[in-house]
Amino acid sequence: MSSGKILVAQGGGPTAVINQSLVGVALEARRFQNVQRIYGARHGVRGIVDENFVDLTQETSHNLEAVARTPASALGSTRDKPDLKYCQEIFKVLKAHEIEHFFYIGGNDSSDTVRIVSEEARKANYPLRSIHIPKTIDNDLVGNDHTPGFPSAARFVAQAFAGANLDNAALPGVYVGVVMGRHAGFLTAASALGKKFPDDGPHLIYLPERVFEIPKFLADVKAMYERHGRCVIAVSEGIHDASGQPIITQLAKDIEKDAHGNVQLSGSGALADLLCEEIKRNLGIKRVRGDTFGYLQRSFIGCVSDVDQREAREVGEKAVQFAMWGGVDGSVAIKRTGFYSADYELLPLEAVAGKTRVMEDEFIAASGTDVTDAFRLYLRPLLGSDMPDAFRLRYNPVPRVLKV
Repeated sequence: MSSGKILVAQGGGPTAVINQSLVGVALEARRFQNVQRIYGARHGVRGIVDENFVDLTQETSHNLEAVARTPASALGSTRDKPDLKYCQEIFKVLKAHEIEHFFYIGGNDSSDTVRIVSEEARKANYPLRSIHIPKTIDNDLVGNDHTPGFPSAARFVAQAFAGANLDNAALPGVYVGVVMGRHAGFLTAASALGKKFPDDGPHLIYLPERVFEIPKFLADVKAMYERHGRCVIAVSEGIHDASGQPIITQLAKDIEKDAHGNVQLSGSGALADLLCEEIKRNLGIKRVRGDTFGYLQRSFIGCVSDVDQREAREVGEKAVQFAMWGGVDGSVAIKRTGFYSADYELLPLEAVAGKTRVMEDEFIAASGTDVTDAFRLYLRPLLGSDMPDAFRLRYNPVPRVLKV
């Protein structure tokens, strides 16, 4: 006899709309008579192995809807990257609590966790349906047109660079903005959507899909500064040289590494500062400023795409439908139809797990320092219906009297 228990968890970096997916699961599951209890794991897979569960069945619909509109992970998240032994512990807990449906909202690592847990259940002949729900601001899940969380983060980046450009035009100089993205440059590329006039910044965009050379970078900045009298630059934190070595390791003396042994790219302003120093020292430009967006774009409460909210809710709802009606495990994927609308498919877990999507060549300009119109057309519908606009004075000159 069925226990009627399901479990949902959130993993990896929070986003502005990840709670829409959580609530999509919770409310859609209530529509099925065979569902008796909806549990949520605190802090992702760590909460599962610690048996740190909360009963979402007792939440009111009103409060769930309020939480859905709130950024960041309501259940809490984790950076744990489970191996086989860890996943076996997860399965042991799921089996002990008679969980029959497991939903994990997350990115690449989360999809791989779901794959391993699914395989363990199959080996044990245990009736567990395991579904991965996509989430990542990096937009790097294969098989997806885009991933929930990315459009809202991209909206923030586009608006931030539009504002930085206005500031830079008022007080000309060089501005460097470093944006998240270790391997995929989608988020940095979104800075291009802040441009309106031909001479607007960002004038240069550097992505991890292309090799970064410091001498060429300095030459690019010099050319743009001479052309416009200023230069706005968008840089991905993951820029690297021809050998694949992160540029920050060439410029910084002390390199911090994360729990997985990767060079720490986020949460530090080092790259922006070091690039600014290179510009000052080699080009002699005095007004050079740098910012690191860091975690700001992930859960910014005032900058959420309505398209992103809607689709994040739907991937949660579709996950439940696939689980209840499908009969196979998998990863929910967003597919684009028409000029812009979305449909949803369930992909095999092995087609998504542990893989990384990068920006397609058709989205990157031949110069390697800009994006193409194809990328602009791809991203614009995702940013939402009410993107702010910027305007200029027309500067009708008054004839000089003294300095003719």
